[in-house]
Amino acid sequence: MQLYVADVPIKCTRARSPLRILHLVESLEVGGTETQAVQTAVHQAAAGHRITVGCLRSKGPLLKVLEEAGIPVMEFRKKRKLLSLEGIRQLLRLTLFLRNHRFEVIHCHDLMSNLLGVPAARLAGTEKIISSRRYLELEWWSGWLRTRVAGLIYRLSHYVVVNSTSIRDLLMQRDHIPGEKIAVLYNGVDIKRFSKVKDEGSLPALLSQAPTAIAVVANMYSPIKGHTTLIKAAVEVCREFPDVLFALIGDGKERPSVERQVIASGLGENFLFLGSRHDVPELLGCCDISVLPSDSEGFPNAILEAMAAHLPVIATRVGGVPEVLDDEVTGLLVPPADPAALSAAILRVLKDQGLRERLAEAGHSLVAERFSFERLTSSLEGLYGKAPQHRASARDLRSLKTSPRTPAL
Repeated sequence: MQLYVADVPIKCTRARSPLRILHLVESLEVGGTETQAVQTAVHQAAAGHRITVGCLRSKGPLLKVLEEAGIPVMEFRKKRKLLSLEGIRQLLRLTLFLRNHRFEVIHCHDLMSNLLGVPAARLAGTEKIISSRRYLELEWWSGWLRTRVAGLIYRLSHYVVVNSTSIRDLLMQRDHIPGEKIAVLYNGVDIKRFSKVKDEGSLPALLSQAPTAIAVVANMYSPIKGHTTLIKAAVEVCREFPDVLFALIGDGKERPSVERQVIASGLGENFLFLGSRHDVPELLGCCDISVLPSDSEGFPNAILEAMAAHLPVIATRVGGVPEVLDDEVTGLLVPPADPAALSAAILRVLKDQGLRERLAEAGHSLVAERFSFERLTSSLEGLYGKAPQHRASARDLRSLKTSPRTPAL
């Protein structure tokens, strides 16, 4: 959910063989998937590839990032459902756009762009079709039939990019996607942008002046982000550290509920609701610890960004989190939905400065080594150049066109 724009020029090394690449994403609002897609496009354009970004809604703060990088944006706006006359019209528009501009690669980054982009690319005869899966489960996209539709889309792709092995294992076991067709590519982070940036003059006074501040970077669109668990843990933490401030960075429909829980717990002075922000690196630079209390995650950007900002990280042992956090080495892991375990971990880090410094340093070193955008874009370039695996069968293609039980998309 973080938005950041590199404040240093990206080195423009020309690609050996520039590719015409279309990145397709549902929107340009501030979100983890959207940020990854846009930053990938920016870095690939700087490397000499011919990049266009397509979206189903061309509104949002990330549009400015693309404009500043000189990357063209094309909208394929859908209404409420993809399976409608307007949805079919947009699919045909995208098909013609891919064919007329001779894109060699289409990279779809989320569920809705998969559903629109993969069939269009098949119809257009695009050489390399990349779909993505960046979540374990979605509350609003569930059930046997919709799972089958998603599995069909993955089989129609040449490769499926996932950002954790937990997601790869799910696709292999449940959807029977061959392992060699799935590419595990971890998220990237702009290391320099997040390395202890501090600008107290432009930040909320309550945050910059707090004796101890704990950052919680998580959207509030769903209860799975664990804010209820956090608040319960905070009650115990504030008993021993009454001046600690929890800085909540993110917004969403659950925010009023979270605010009510904070007030009911008597912690109104210990929580700061910052909403959706464009200055996450600066905010993290004013904090001492990062906490992610989620009940479910694919591979959260928030952890990488906190580690890049030299913060010790405490997170729940869910999804792809253990793939980046080595417990007691690069962070602390706790069970999900366990306020007692979370409060104990926070108190431990608050009381032990040596532990804070050790975790922060180890985390930063790991992110710099394994999670840079340069490494991510290099891996993608290699994937784009690989021969397609397991081309879709005629049966798959027929089922896409004729299935009488396709759900409302």
